[in-house]
Amino acid sequence: QGHLVDSGGGLVQPGGSRRLSCVADTIFFRVATMAWYRQPPGKERELVASISRQGEPTIADSVKGRFTLSRDNAQNRGYLHMNNVKPEDTAVYYCTLKGTLSRRPDYWGQGTQVTVSS
Repeated sequence: QGHLVDSGGGLVQPGGSRRLSCVADTIFFRVATMAWYRQPPGKERELVASISRQGEPTIADSVKGRFTLSRDNAQNRGYLHMNNVKPEDTAVYYCTLKGTLSRRPDYWGQGTQVTVSS
């Protein structure tokens, strides 16, 4: 059974940058849409960004212009590049994989905490 490991979280100063990583141990990664969700403290989980297997990104308005995505299908890896972070970006970030016919993510990472604070 495949699973994901997301990592790269930590303490970041406002205006700083951070790169989150997602590693899959299944080749399902290569045909799936990779997405990043986040759950701020005391709030519901929300979709941040996704990237299709062909590399087409979709970015939420709240992070557009600051966050980008990339993926390496040969290595079964993906990344969320966070730039000019703000305190409201503080959250647990989750990497997910979703198949074409799935309505919801098929796999979830364990989550990585990002805290934006000076």
